[in-house]
Amino acid sequence: MIYFDYSSAQPVDPRVIKEMVPCLRKNFGNPSSHHKIGIEARNALNLARDRVSELIGAKSNEIVFTANGTEADNLAIKGLAQAMVKKGQHIVVSSIEHHAVLYAAKALARHGFVVTQVPVDLNGIVQPEEVARAIRNDTVLVSVMLANDQTGTIQPIRDIADIARKHGAVMHTDAVSVLGRLSVNVNVLKVDALSVSARTLNGPPGAGALYLKTGIRIRPQLEGGIQEEGRRGGYENIPAIVGFGKAAELMASELNSRLGRLKQLDEFFCDGLMDRLPNVSLNGHPQLRLPGHLNLWIKGVDGESLALILDEMGIAVSIGSSCESHAFKPSHVLLALGRTPKEARCSLLVSMNPETQESEINEVLDALVKAVQELRGIAGVPV
Repeated sequence: MIYFDYSSAQPVDPRVIKEMVPCLRKNFGNPSSHHKIGIEARNALNLARDRVSELIGAKSNEIVFTANGTEADNLAIKGLAQAMVKKGQHIVVSSIEHHAVLYAAKALARHGFVVTQVPVDLNGIVQPEEVARAIRNDTVLVSVMLANDQTGTIQPIRDIADIARKHGAVMHTDAVSVLGRLSVNVNVLKVDALSVSARTLNGPPGAGALYLKTGIRIRPQLEGGIQEEGRRGGYENIPAIVGFGKAAELMASELNSRLGRLKQLDEFFCDGLMDRLPNVSLNGHPQLRLPGHLNLWIKGVDGESLALILDEMGIAVSIGSSCESHAFKPSHVLLALGRTPKEARCSLLVSMNPETQESEINEVLDALVKAVQELRGIAGVPV
């Protein structure tokens, strides 16, 4: 099977697994315990916290570990808004956010908050002036993702953060799909909160984190203990968090070479695609996007049917967000870009990793051309 769906899931790096094994076999203590085994677990937790913080330019005590990126987003949206409720009850989000953000905002709306969704342009960019227009005197939180998980389009977060700060609002960005495909530094971005996940670093599932700038208040969403300095109750998943830390350490040293390789693969794929298949374009911005992440619009071809045919041919791809691919609805992201529901269904997401080979890309392109020609023939669309 040729795997081109790294945006939804990635294998765990063997070096990460090696680091995790002792936590499963002997260093299994509760980090809240005061005996030696508990202290060993706490030391492992602290080391992982240091490694994750260093990767994104944060302080160690600004990292709150969660179970995944979705929990980190929920903690940010609900926790930050609830902590500032005396100042106001207005939230600004973009129309292309992950459902973890959009649904968390909707949950707050059911309890008196007002949510404004900012539109994007045809390239999927959230324009800072649109955010400025949406902000009100009672706005307490602005949340715009660093790069979209479907189109890969990178957003002008620093400019948006400057606007939020000017109006006294807290700025959060969802960076869950970004780590490993973009350099991330919270000080450069000027954000107050940032969500990340281990899975995009070839780390284990079951570990995410929320960066929370020193001095920013948040209301816990999981009650039950004083873990994570009282910001997230519950026993920490030490093996997964240790794996997260190791993956972060590896990424810090390997990111530049990784990005260079992904850009090479991008160019190779796009050049081959344009030479072999007409009436294909990219959804999202043509340049400002994550490397190795291509959301293709293929005229006259149903993306789900195409993905199924490719699967039968031994090629794994995606039709968009894994969180909505089974909902049988057109992507809310592509609709926000101006695609009609019918056009939005004509999309395919291809994502690679640095180990992807040019020979694999050629095989995928050959299969893609064959499958598209077959489906266009059935639909009566000119090839």
